[in-house]
Amino acid sequence: MLLRFIKNWALPISMTIGALGYIIGRELPLSADIKGDIVKGVEILQPALLFCMLFVTFCKVPPSALKPKMLHLWLIMIQCVFFIVTCIVLYFFPQTEYRLLAETFLLVMICPTATACAVVTSKLGGDAGLTTSYTILICIVTAIIISIFLPLASARHGMNFLPTLLLILKHVFPLLLAPLFAAWGVRYFFPRLLNMILSQKDLGFHMWTVALSLAIAVTVRALYNSSISIMEMLGIAAVSLAGCLLQFGLGKAIGEHYGCRLEGGQALGQKNTIFAIWLGYTFLSPISATAGGFYSIWHNLVNTYQLYKHRRLEVKLET
Repeated sequence: MLLRFIKNWALPISMTIGALGYIIGRELPLSADIKGDIVKGVEILQPALLFCMLFVTFCKVPPSALKPKMLHLWLIMIQCVFFIVTCIVLYFFPQTEYRLLAETFLLVMICPTATACAVVTSKLGGDAGLTTSYTILICIVTAIIISIFLPLASARHGMNFLPTLLLILKHVFPLLLAPLFAAWGVRYFFPRLLNMILSQKDLGFHMWTVALSLAIAVTVRALYNSSISIMEMLGIAAVSLAGCLLQFGLGKAIGEHYGCRLEGGQALGQKNTIFAIWLGYTFLSPISATAGGFYSIWHNLVNTYQLYKHRRLEVKLET
């Protein structure tokens, strides 16, 4: 009974463990050196887990499934148009009292798809290949679009296209392409190992629950360390929630037109929130960076609800 409960509610349990883990760890009477070592350990463990998770997921996706679709084009257009328009508004009205909310909106709209999107899509019974293709495409597109248009919105000067592009690509691509090529290598040269990996049905999802705990811990840490007021926090939370619901809704609506309702919603709605936090800190402000933290909570709550509905449907079909 307990194991079934943990399995059914893995995402909210992971989120709770991550949040409480950071809060408790922060209050423990440990030296600054030990706490620093823990932070460094998390910084090493998190990408290692994501690499393994993506490797397992990519092993299940044949290269032939990674084809651009018309759905991808529409989703890319949605992200880019909202982002570019917001950047232009901030360029002409840099001192607007709503600047923080506008920065929040542009961050959650242009943020690329989460590397774990394929894992959740597969768990929901969708086409992991379709969301994997979009994850790769949107990482390329957002790197270029951000490099061109973010200087319009940023208060920081000296942002040049090529250095910014290379910095973003360096931050995103190693973790995305390395497991992809490793998985293809296993597929073609080690078929027995591939069969062993494929026999572990939920291995990638279990890795994701651990990675999610770490991601939420990083999110809570970012919120703790930000000089954010209650009103600013509520505003960022509200705008990031609106952006989350908007993108899941638009993604599902467009995806339904192409027979990919689930995949469209996941591709557009599930975000690489660690990238959003980094993007805010690097190019905008530490306060706006908390948008990624709030979005992490919202999109995982949406995923929790979707997994709940999916389980209900499976039980109904079995009976």
